[in-house]
Amino acid sequence: MSTTKSSIAPNASGWISKYFDLIDKGELWIHIRHFDEIDDLKHIHLKCMRSGIVFGLPTRAIFGHRLNTKNWTNEEKLKVLLFEALLFVHLKTGGKVDKDEFLSRLTEFYSHHNAKSLAQTLLFFKKEGSEEKIENILSQRVDIKFNLLENKWWVNSLNNAFAYLDVILFYNHCMHFDEDALLHYTQFAQEALTAITLATYADGEVSSVERDLFNVFLASANLPDELRDEAKERFEQGATLNTFSDNIKDQWLLKRFLTDISLLTMFSNYEIGKEEMLYAERLRIFMDIPEDEMDETMMFIENFIIANREKSEVLSDSASLEKVYGSFTNRWKKILSRNKDKLAKELSESKELVQLMKKSMSEELTSEEKEKVKKQLKDILKSMPAFAVFMIPGGTFLLPMMMKIIPDLLPSAFKDNEIEE
Repeated sequence: MSTTKSSIAPNASGWISKYFDLIDKGELWIHIRHFDEIDDLKHIHLKCMRSGIVFGLPTRAIFGHRLNTKNWTNEEKLKVLLFEALLFVHLKTGGKVDKDEFLSRLTEFYSHHNAKSLAQTLLFFKKEGSEEKIENILSQRVDIKFNLLENKWWVNSLNNAFAYLDVILFYNHCMHFDEDALLHYTQFAQEALTAITLATYADGEVSSVERDLFNVFLASANLPDELRDEAKERFEQGATLNTFSDNIKDQWLLKRFLTDISLLTMFSNYEIGKEEMLYAERLRIFMDIPEDEMDETMMFIENFIIANREKSEVLSDSASLEKVYGSFTNRWKKILSRNKDKLAKELSESKELVQLMKKSMSEELTSEEKEKVKKQLKDILKSMPAFAVFMIPGGTFLLPMMMKIIPDLLPSAFKDNEIEE
């Protein structure tokens, strides 16, 4: 397969046609891997988390890994990522890799969408074809006119952090849920702002970083003035779990999104304190999330922060990085322990990997040996759904961590007399 990067210009009209043209030519491969242990809802959520669209920070393409994005702006990356996330949902709900079918579905969806700014966009492009209409809608959905004066964290890298709400609502649309579900954008945005407010007050203090994060999400929400003022007032006064609407518990993807951004807010200072951990547990119970899945979500967010640390001046400080890294390591140990029987079975079939990891305990591995370990560890993680979701860009720091944790967790696998020659 050629390693040449394919080219698309998402700042010019016609980029959607070019995207599907690359699919037809085999330069983009649309493939969805299926895990028996992961249902469609969880698969959509995990895929979107890996891509960064859940947080409004594009980090990984869903399909277009071979696209040349070097000269794209963050906004253009998020626009194409939103397009790919919607395409992923389209395919997961029975749709085909067909441009006309997909655009028809999107046009119908956005015609029912109640985001404040969409009505004007749809009216302006009323006479245009579905492709140009969708290109303009996607541009509008990721565009917010907001800038922070002081970048204490990487919130300035976020574009429209609520673009992911379109993905949730599109899933509801594709699954032919109650027609009112198409009109829930404003409500969903309000729920998300409530989640951030609750997470901010979890430790009894409102830091400047948390306030900045709330302001980015508020700008993303694009609410009518009255609801915007209500959200700002609620942020100043605080909220309770009962502030959430009763019907969010029937919205699986929304519940997970609210949990994700709550944890992201609490991690804004790179460390979750005791009071915040207690709130996270109350939130988990309220949202009816299994304990092991909450651990996985927290670990993913820690991984996400570390992997994107170059966007943060704070994480360039070794002490701050060490806090996140230490918490992440402990959570990895916990999740590995839950899956150690599966891990032991995989290791028993990877004798070369065991030998190389054993060798690394006493001497430095060569570059070639390190690559072998990295590849084989990745293969093992990818074969186990509980781990596969954490292999995100920038996750190379996992290698030394795994090489240290696994021998401690499964010492018998590294004893000479228990390794068949």
